[in-house]
Parts: sequence; structure tokens; C-alpha cells
Amino acid sequence: MSSTGIDLIASPGDHDQEKGGLSSSLSNGGTDEKKRGPLSSPSLSGSQVEEHSMRRQLKSRHIQLIALYVQIGRGLLQGGPASLFLAFTIWCSFILAVTLCMAEMVTYLPISSPFIRLAGRYVDEAFGFACGWNFFIFEAALVPFEIVACNVILHYWKGSEIVPAGGIIAIIICLYGLINVLAVQWYGEVEFWAALGKVLLIIALLIFTVVVMCGGNPTGDRFGFRYWSDPGAFAELYHTGDLGRFLGFLQCLIQASFTIAGPDYVSMAAGEAENPRVVMPRAFNAVFYRLTTFFMLGSLAVGVLVPYTDEEMKIAFSTGAPGAAASPYVIAMNRLNIRVLPDIVNAMVLTAAFSAGNSYVYCASRSLYGMALEGKAPKIFTKVTTKGVPLYAVLVVLGISLLSFLQVSNDAAVVLQWFVNLVTASQLINFACMCVTYLRFYYGMKAQGFKRDDLPYKAMLQPYAAWYALIGTSVMTFVGGYTVFLPGKWDVPTFLFSFTMIAVCPILYLGYKFVNKTKLHRSDEIDLVKNVDEIEEYQRTYVPSPPKNAFDRVLDRLFG
Repeated sequence: MSSTGIDLIASPGDHDQEKGGLSSSLSNGGTDEKKRGPLSSPSLSGSQVEEHSMRRQLKSRHIQLIALYVQIGRGLLQGGPASLFLAFTIWCSFILAVTLCMAEMVTYLPISSPFIRLAGRYVDEAFGFACGWNFFIFEAALVPFEIVACNVILHYWKGSEIVPAGGIIAIIICLYGLINVLAVQWYGEVEFWAALGKVLLIIALLIFTVVVMCGGNPTGDRFGFRYWSDPGAFAELYHTGDLGRFLGFLQCLIQASFTIAGPDYVSMAAGEAENPRVVMPRAFNAVFYRLTTFFMLGSLAVGVLVPYTDEEMKIAFSTGAPGAAASPYVIAMNRLNIRVLPDIVNAMVLTAAFSAGNSYVYCASRSLYGMALEGKAPKIFTKVTTKGVPLYAVLVVLGISLLSFLQVSNDAAVVLQWFVNLVTASQLINFACMCVTYLRFYYGMKAQGFKRDDLPYKAMLQPYAAWYALIGTSVMTFVGGYTVFLPGKWDVPTFLFSFTMIAVCPILYLGYKFVNKTKLHRSDEIDLVKNVDEIEEYQRTYVPSPPKNAFDRVLDRLFG
């Protein structure tokens, strides 16, 4: 093994993945094994599992805080406080329903790139191909988005303009490369501490809101919920009256659909999580608390702090003000003559943006690795280093991140909008695909006599939660670019960016289906046991790694 840790080894995906255990018995017609239920299969005692080519080094505390990223921007300006809170609450309910779907599937089969690979197994190989490439495009495009955002945030501070944009971008890309190439635990550690900082910031901002609204501010103003009545709870957008207020709410809902995520990022770490059938249920449960506390309460706090008619906020959004200058929290601090705190908020926003980009590099590279394992991407991407990192997949994502250098010759706000428009529909399609995959999993288990009570995580309200999320995310997929159809609002680039992926995904699906002659899997034909015996063997032989020191022991107790 090289001291550099980047020597390549062949992934066991190069070998026969059907050998041994329950998978073998089924391929030979062993239907009696299937009847026992998904967790009653015999343990694998032979070859190594394919997932062990990627080291399971992410601890519970790493998984718990992955994918915590909060943005609640211009929704207040467009819809008002009530629209903002209502929209984020509704969208949180959609994501909670998606989380239930993911939790049940991924804790049962915690493999790398799970929802991408399971889409092919449970629905149709062509469906998995379309889902995988849609998710990869989405994640890869968000990397340069966050790099550009980091550069913009840095320019909040005076004097930062002396550092050229190209230099900042190059430094960030190099840091992403170091974190993601050297070893997976580096990614886990960076994300843990960055996410912990975001948790503390969000909690502090919620406390700040309660304190200042009750009069604990330099002006002594006890404004409470004043802005909900003056200028009002709902803002009009594009039209007056009820239609205008509805459009304001709809715009908030669209913003929420781009802002709120979580279960997809948590699930992408399943293949590298220690003791996944214990750790992953805790991580998915944590998504519920994060959504409720940080997004719903956060959207409520924003509406309390600033009126949607605030001139500073309007100017900040219209001019693309850098960093936290457009944050309602910072605007509230300026209104109340509070100093120093805006700089702290901007520093934490910078950390959040950097952390988000780091997560996107990880998720995009793992999605490419997972597709390669399934034969839906070039085989070279199955190669991993001696430390379990899919090097070539990471390098491809870092290559795509070079698009962030477009900012050097274009306005940053324009470049950011390019990436936002490109990926918004992709995220919504991704959520809808997760729901479809789960429904096939659910009905497949029902048709084959598997007992959901035996699963590591049995989701409540199923299959109704899956249908609810599927309908909601599907509708929002087509609604996102509705503004181009309003009188006087037609814009060709906006139309193309908003609806391109809606057209591309069916083309990917039909093209793969035509070339490979795939078919939709019937419920009684769905393969529910592939890799199950391998996961059970890992769980059976799993030995927890002891904490390295007292500090790690405390962290493991707090977040274990």
C-alpha cells in the first residue's frame, strides 16, 4: 500500500456480484429462501462484499450532520411572512415524506449510491440510468455554484476585492480536492465541524430573534409580530388581490423546493457508514428534527425580524449584494443598530457555502461510482484508491467545478443564476424518482411476502406518504418556471433552463430502454435480496472502533 493512499485497486464490482448467500439461491429458483423475509437470509461466508471496496469510515456523528444547509432568501420579499412560513412548512412535509421512503429502503440495503442503484433494481434499469445521470448533473452543477457563492460571500468584507476571483476559486477547488481525495474520514470530519457550526449559528439566530422581538435590542423596540400586520402577512406578486397573494405564496414554495434537501445526501453516505443499520436510522430521524427546527422556525423568524417592504432588503436583492448583506438577519441587525454580529453571520454563511460545495463533490462522485458499478457509466469510475476513494469519479467532478471560472469574465450574479436555473428541476425530479422507487419496493415486498416489521426501519404512513410526496414533487417540477407564461414575462433562456431537464430525463430513459431492451419489473420479479446477505455478514462481524481519545469519546456519546 502506498503512503500516498492514492494507488488504485479494482472494485469488487469487477467480479461476480451474484455469488453466495440468498442471491445465489434465488437465481437457482430457491423461492423458499424468499419466503422467509428480507432479514432472514443466511450470512455470507465467502467473498468480500462490493461495498467494502469503499471503506466504512463515516461514524454516527459524521452522518448525523451531513447535508445541513439553510437558505431562506428572497421568499420574504416576494410573498410576505405568512407565505414564507406556509410554503416552507408544506415543502418540509414533502421532504419528510421522501425521508420516510429513503429511510426504509436505505437502512435495509445500505450500499453506495443506494437510491440510484435501487431505482434500476426496483423499477427498470432504464429508469435507474435516467435517475442516476439526472442526480449526477444536479450535484455536479451545484459544485461550481457554491464555489462562486463562496467568492461572492468573501466580498462582503471591504478590502477583499484585492484578491482576484480566479485565485479564490482555485484555492477552493484545491481544498475540495484534498478533502475528497485523501480519505473519506477527512470528508466526514470537515462536514461534521462545519455542520456543527451551522447548527450553533441557526440556534443562535433563533435565540436572537426571540430576544430582539421582545425588546432586547439597542433601540428598546418590542416589535413582536408587528410586521405580520404592518405591512401585512401576505405580499402581492405580479398581480393584485388574491391572485397576487397566491402567486407570492407560489414563489415562496418554488424557493423552498430549491432550498430544502436532506435525505438524498444522508443516503449517499450509506455505503461508507460504520454499522449502517444502526447509524442510518438515527441519521434519517435527525432529518425530521432539522427540517422542523431550522427551516420551519427559521422561516418564521425571518418574517418576524424584517418587513417585506424593507428598502435595504430590496436593494440588496436587486443589486446582488455580496455575502450576508441580503440576509434578513443581517438586515434586522442593521435596522436595530447591532454591530459585529453581521460579520459573524457572514463568516458562518461562508462556512455553510464551502461545506455545501464539499458535500456536492462527495455526492456527485459517489453517484458516478454507483452508476459505474451498475454498468451505467464507464467502468473506470469503479476504481478506488487503497483508502476507498473513487479517485477518477472525484477528478471528473473537480473538472466540472472549473466552470466556476466563468465568474472571472462574467457578473457573479449572472453565473449563479445559470447554475440555479439548470439544477432546480433536477432536484424535484430526483425526489419524485425516489418516491417511485420506494413504491416499487413497497409493492414488491407485499407481492413476495416479505414482512416490513422485520426491517431495520419501518416507516409510518406508507404507502400514503410516498404517494403524497410523489404528487407534490411532480407538480412542483412543472410549476418552477411558470413565470415565463405570465403576460410580458416570456424569456427564452429562463424557459430552457427551467424545462430542459424535464425533457432530458425522458430522453435518457427511452434511449437506454431502446438500446438495452429493458423492461419494467413486475412486483413479484423485483430483486429484493441482492447484496442483503453481504450487508448482514458485515453487521454480524462488525466490531466498533474505539475512540482515539477522550474528546472523541465525548463526541461519540453526544452524536452517536
